[in-house]
Parts: sequence; structure tokens; C-alpha cells
Amino acid sequence: MSRNEFSGSRILLVEDEESLAVGLEYNLTCEGYVVTRAVDGNQAIERFASESFDLVILDIMLPYLDGFEVAEKMRESDPQLPILMLTARRGLKDRLKGLGIGADDYMTKPFHLNELLLRVQGMLRRKRWYQTKMNENPIVCFGNNTIHFESLACKSGKAAFRLTPHEAMVLKYLIENKDKIVSRQELLENVWQIHSDVETRTVDIFIARLRKYFEQDPKNPRYFKSIRGAGYMFCDNPAPHGI
Repeated sequence: MSRNEFSGSRILLVEDEESLAVGLEYNLTCEGYVVTRAVDGNQAIERFASESFDLVILDIMLPYLDGFEVAEKMRESDPQLPILMLTARRGLKDRLKGLGIGADDYMTKPFHLNELLLRVQGMLRRKRWYQTKMNENPIVCFGNNTIHFESLACKSGKAAFRLTPHEAMVLKYLIENKDKIVSRQELLENVWQIHSDVETRTVDIFIARLRKYFEQDPKNPRYFKSIRGAGYMFCDNPAPHGI
């Protein structure tokens, strides 16, 4: 049996396709994970309510409750739980919807087993990194914005909302590197914990969301600046005009 640094981590596998579920359970178990299976949305919620998990692998097309509904319910009680969504759909709309409701990663079927295993390790590594950084500086304020990194609760002016875990991780990394240029590739490697599996366009989508949440004028950002040809920079004491 292969062992890795996250052996013993508990994974909830929600997949109604029997052959795929059996294969994934076997290979995840061989990696040292403790796997619990659910075959539909209702069962997934039941398992989630009765046990504690470190990560969820969640199919979108499920009986009773689809994966989007399941993810939303899980996020209500555990905002930091890593969720990897699986789907046969390849459209960008579903990908954005999944990421928007709090999925940490998204894979389309069919996929390579080794890629999934690497994504699982990357997600668990991100979670550990984020928890360490969160403990160092759990509340951050800039401008009229306040972020509670433990609960993911935020306020921008009078508006109150909650970040998804991955949005919070991107924000945390930028804040930790304040006034430094951070390339897209650096974000992919240090936040996504992978090298080339995620398109750089995904990074741009997350930056656009942070601007929407925290900038008074997202089209003319003061805190999340684009550095042409280089990447992004967070500045909490900005000059009157962005770069």
C-alpha cells in the first residue's frame, strides 16, 4: 500500500456511477485515505452530518440533490472543507458555477487517476497551509473592508458576505506578499499547489471576483493591481491611481 503525507485523511466520495466509485475508492484507499461512499445527494448530506471529513469528492449529476445543492449545504456548516467536483459536462458555465458556490477544484470526466490523486494531495496541502496562515493573522482590514479568515465572513462597507475557501486562499496569499508582484504561475504553484493543471485564466477569474467584492470601482482597482506582463500586486495603502 502506498503511503503519503496525508495518509489517514478522511474522504467522502459522492458518486452514483458504481464502476467509477468502486475504482476511485480502491485507489484512494491504496493511497492511505479512509473513504466513505455516498450514492446520491441525500445520502451525501446524511454521511456529512454524521461523520467528520477532511475532503469531499463530489459528482455534480446526482439523484435527489445535485452536486451544486450538496456543496452549498456543506458550505453552510463547514466553510473550509475542501470540495473537488466531478462532472461529465465540459462547459465553462458549470465550472464557474461550481467554483462560485465554493468548490475548490473541478475535474471533467473522463480524467486520469494520477491527476485526481495529485489534485487531492494539493487540496489537502492547501488546507494545511491556509490554516497555518490563518492562525498567524486571522483578521485583516484594508480600506473599508474586513476579512475574518477563519469563518470566511467579510464586510465591505455595509455589505456582508462570505468568501469561498479558494477565494480566501488567493486573497491570503496576495496579502502575505503585499507590495510584491505575484505572477499567475506563482499563484498556481503556491495556492493551487500544482504547476500546470489549472489554466492561468482561472487565476484571472479569481482576481476579478476579489475586485468585485472589495474594490469601490472594480474596473479601476486600487488594491488588486494588474502589472502588465508580470502578474498582480496587492497594496493596502494605494496611490490615488492604480498601476
